[in-house]
Amino acid sequence: MRRIRALIQAALPTVQESVKWAKAGSPGVPVWEHAGILCTGEPHVRAVKLTFPRGASLPDPAGLFNASLDGKVRRAIDLPEEATLDGAAFGDLIRAAAAANERAQAARKGR
Repeated sequence: MRRIRALIQAALPTVQESVKWAKAGSPGVPVWEHAGILCTGEPHVRAVKLTFPRGASLPDPAGLFNASLDGKVRRAIDLPEEATLDGAAFGDLIRAAAAANERAQAARKGR
């Protein structure tokens, strides 16, 4: 999770990180936001799942998305402990998610 945080910060220094959905027995889920949610990080026993709420609309030429591929809106990246992540491609994905959020926010304001 530390590496994910560092990659997100490097890709988008203005990103805001918070923890949401905390409840008894669960410390909550890290959430990175810029004009809306970019992605969430769910640590599991042997992997981290990064879910992008607008993932289906994002360009992914490096093929990072490997989970929730049949969803109409969201996409996810499942990263097993031993997996490596292409930092440059991941940074591009974070910036694309931020741009998509900015466009959606501008469209909402223009109504």
